[in-house]
Amino acid sequence: MSPALKIAWRYFRGKKSAQAINIISWISVSAIAVSSAAMVILFSVFNGLEGTVKQMYSAFYPDIKVTAAKGKFFEITDNEKAKIEKISGVSSASYSLEDMVLLNADDEQKVATLKGVDENWFKVSRLDSFMVDGQASFENKNSYVPAIVGIGVAMSLRIDVQNVFTGLKIYYPKSGAVQSIMDNPEAALNSIQAKPEGSFRIQEEFDEQYILVPFQAAKYLFGTGNKISSLEVKLAPGADEEDVKAQLAEVLGKKVVTANRYEQNKTFYMIMKSEKWAVYAILLMVLLIASFNMIGSLSMVVLGKKKDISILKSMGARSSMIRAVFLAEGVLLALMGGGIGLLVGLLVCLGQQYFGWITLPDGFIFNAYPVEMHVEDFVLVLSTALVVGLMAAWYPAARAAKQSVYVREE
Repeated sequence: MSPALKIAWRYFRGKKSAQAINIISWISVSAIAVSSAAMVILFSVFNGLEGTVKQMYSAFYPDIKVTAAKGKFFEITDNEKAKIEKISGVSSASYSLEDMVLLNADDEQKVATLKGVDENWFKVSRLDSFMVDGQASFENKNSYVPAIVGIGVAMSLRIDVQNVFTGLKIYYPKSGAVQSIMDNPEAALNSIQAKPEGSFRIQEEFDEQYILVPFQAAKYLFGTGNKISSLEVKLAPGADEEDVKAQLAEVLGKKVVTANRYEQNKTFYMIMKSEKWAVYAILLMVLLIASFNMIGSLSMVVLGKKKDISILKSMGARSSMIRAVFLAEGVLLALMGGGIGLLVGLLVCLGQQYFGWITLPDGFIFNAYPVEMHVEDFVLVLSTALVVGLMAAWYPAARAAKQSVYVREE
């Protein structure tokens, strides 16, 4: 341990010359502790919310999504499909068709988004985690067209998926049938009869809008032939995302656009990140305000140690060493406050994880605020406390370093 740190530690542990200095010092430590604990707790809550929402969005936002560069659909050949299956890093690949349709059930109507998917889509999307009724699958349903609807769609159309007699008719305009709609609406529409067999609840954006049917049923309804709306890919563990994107672009050419999960929903991820850093900025301001107490307490310590400083200088201590003593004391104060704050934040977050102290109202897919702790957040909070401690200690330390050697005898 360096001499400057030894002296700083002695000053830190020792009794101050005035009770007011002790009080101000502990106020500084407490302010840093509270701010640090708040940072850790709020960061962990944001991490938990972000992770939960990302998981929810994963049902309709795959690891990589390939869509048409122009228009709604793009053509894909069997040869291209074979090449895609051979790309290293692709765990599962799904082909889907998606467009707006009109739903009709028991005289209730609703415009919604129909998504035709193959069986691989359920591996890519992990929809099974969000099913309310039924199963996330279309297997062995050859005698009729099964459908899985969002819980919001089901409520709007008064659909009961448990009722075997519940039916749903889906309409889609035929290509180039604008004039026919005016003359004979029925002849201008393709339609299929579906049977709702399951429902899901993810988020209002999806629950109120989506209905899923088998790919072949959507292909017939839309009349797209070999065209698809999107290719959705689940990456294998450890796969290089950018490398897979490049290989997909090479196979399919310029007719498509490839996007990872972040690129599919940039606005959402930017908002999540900006909210977290906005909270950090607010709490940093609290820490900076708390640092004024530290400046006051260290300035009073410097005044109380004028004789010690003169003795040290007369013994050959340089100004840099005197400065280092009081900078180290500022760091020790910040470390104590930051350490207490991290410990309190850790305990609160663990309590929320295991006991769910703070709950959410009914209607959410989780009962309590989700919490997810990241090591880098703890490092950031402690580093911030140390930087603030150094900044607060700089002025008192500089004053101490400039003090003359002269000691007045009383």
